[in-house]
Amino acid sequence: MDTKRWLQGAPSLHRAMPILSYPGVQLIGRSVNELVHSGELQAQCMQAVAERWDTLASVSLMDLSVEAEAFGSPVRFSADEVPTVTAPIIGEGDDPGTLAVPHVGAGRTGEYIATIANARKLIERPIFAGSIGPFSLAGRLLDISEIMVLCYEEPALVHAVLEKATAFLIEYNGALRDAGADGLVMAEPAAGLLSPALIAEFSTPYVCKIIQAVETDEFSVIYHNCGNTIPLIGSILETGASAFHFGNAIDLPAMLKLVPASIPVFGNVDPAGQFRNGTPASIRGATLHLLEQCSKHGNFILSSGCDIPPSAKLENIDAFFSAAEEFYNS
Repeated sequence: MDTKRWLQGAPSLHRAMPILSYPGVQLIGRSVNELVHSGELQAQCMQAVAERWDTLASVSLMDLSVEAEAFGSPVRFSADEVPTVTAPIIGEGDDPGTLAVPHVGAGRTGEYIATIANARKLIERPIFAGSIGPFSLAGRLLDISEIMVLCYEEPALVHAVLEKATAFLIEYNGALRDAGADGLVMAEPAAGLLSPALIAEFSTPYVCKIIQAVETDEFSVIYHNCGNTIPLIGSILETGASAFHFGNAIDLPAMLKLVPASIPVFGNVDPAGQFRNGTPASIRGATLHLLEQCSKHGNFILSSGCDIPPSAKLENIDAFFSAAEEFYNS
């Protein structure tokens, strides 16, 4: 499939593409812990989601621990929550030369590649893999609070870790492409904590390297950042991503005025406040309000602001899709 051309035409299809995978555990009766350790179960989860909801595309898990785990980071797992990295593996004064770049397949990365291969056989719609961005990965290897300080005090260390993170992500993202993904949602939320000058130094150049290495006409990168991205949009656009996905921390109508009309923009119904903690009535209202504000922009695609939590209420997800159908068919 020519994914770049498909993305250009996607806004006119008037279908939503939330980052919706984890709630599928409720549909297949398995735990989050089982899901994140099995490419077969992940594909079944994606299939169950695709069968229940008419999504624009099928999106795999947004698990921001899997790449760090491949480097050796400790990860906390639970039955009901998304895995999280619990400690850094490199710090101030350490020699970055001791940080080995893992092989693709290390840790659980092999299962996530298998997810795409399995989903390709089960789902007849575009499939987007999930992956972390380079600064967000470096932040897990160094500690997210520590890296903010190190950008000033030891920038050479940060760049050295970023080089290794980028080298691995190029190989890993290429493997996801080769397994059958039509594209990738690259999650770079930690970069949303940076100043315009720092994101231009410590995130954008590395994102560019990955995109230039892995994108083809048949494989496109959607850049996701759920931080305060409006002050950073100049540098974010310089990544060259095929589309952008923004979180509910920002005013999406304001962002749409800053992004060229030729570039698709996804967002941004609150995943926790609405999908998990809202009601069918509240999410219907929030979805219709966002559509009323943003649908006049020809590059807008309705989505969640970030990945939808595993415990999100299925009736709220139903209401989200029903509101979109109501708006576009009225």
